[in-house]
Amino acid sequence: MRKQYHLRSSLRGLLAWDVHRLIALTETQALPHVSIPLSSIRELDECFWFQDENSPPTCRAIAEHAKLIAETDLAYPLILSSDGRVMDGMHRVAKALMLGREHITAVQFTADPEPDYIGVPEDKLPY
Repeated sequence: MRKQYHLRSSLRGLLAWDVHRLIALTETQALPHVSIPLSSIRELDECFWFQDENSPPTCRAIAEHAKLIAETDLAYPLILSSDGRVMDGMHRVAKALMLGREHITAVQFTADPEPDYIGVPEDKLPY
């Protein structure tokens, strides 16, 4: 299984969380599953996947995301940071929106776990 990361810019440099570790943490912490309104997900109206100038939103890139959106399973909850930002699950959010849903299931950290990498450029992360 290929590694996936949740990335976030910070004053400390790029923060990277291993998504598979985040999933495991939500399970070991037994975070409750809650239904949240799609309207509360800020990332729906932000540039989420195409932030890097080296990864422009080409037709090919958009088609690849469309395929991932179609294949995603809404049975799995989103993972939200303590401040409500999406750490994993934007393809599920997009699918729920496309299906006309108003809510989606999520789990939310009360305190964010420490990132797996701090200040490591995205192209230097182990995949």
